[in-house]
Amino acid sequence: MPSRLPLAFALSFILHGVLLLPDVFKRLAAPPRPAALQATLRMPPVTPPPADALLKNTLDDAGEKARAEPPPPAPKASPTPRVPARQNVQAAQRKLSQHLFYPPEAVARGIQGEVRLILRLSASGAIEDVAIAASSGHAILDNAAIRAAYAMGQLSGGNGRELILPVIFRLQ
Repeated sequence: MPSRLPLAFALSFILHGVLLLPDVFKRLAAPPRPAALQATLRMPPVTPPPADALLKNTLDDAGEKARAEPPPPAPKASPTPRVPARQNVQAAQRKLSQHLFYPPEAVARGIQGEVRLILRLSASGAIEDVAIAASSGHAILDNAAIRAAYAMGQLSGGNGRELILPVIFRLQ
């Protein structure tokens, strides 16, 4: 009996070593690298949102007054040709995409959203003020959009107006 005990221990050691050895090699191998993330700025759909979604009628109580008074004379049109609003938004989005970055913390947390900014432009086209018209629901995305809008500096064709600019953050 005593001569069988060391033989049984040796066989048990060999058997366990053969079964556990592949797991040891798997743990020593380098972990796989995660897939690379890429964020891009997409243009919004061509169809404009309904007008009543962004505008509020503030003239309901003054409606009868307005009907009784004649409308003021229309201002004379400026001699400079005006660029359509959709082209202005597309040009602003192209310029914004040069300054916009997806915050790394938002990428790590998987945060996505859409921010609508109101850009107030001076007569020369310089950005005077940026405000949030509709938040994405995440302050990190809202702040990134505002920083990028201020970084644009100036938009061509500016003539002292306000512009609503959608900024879309999507992970692909």
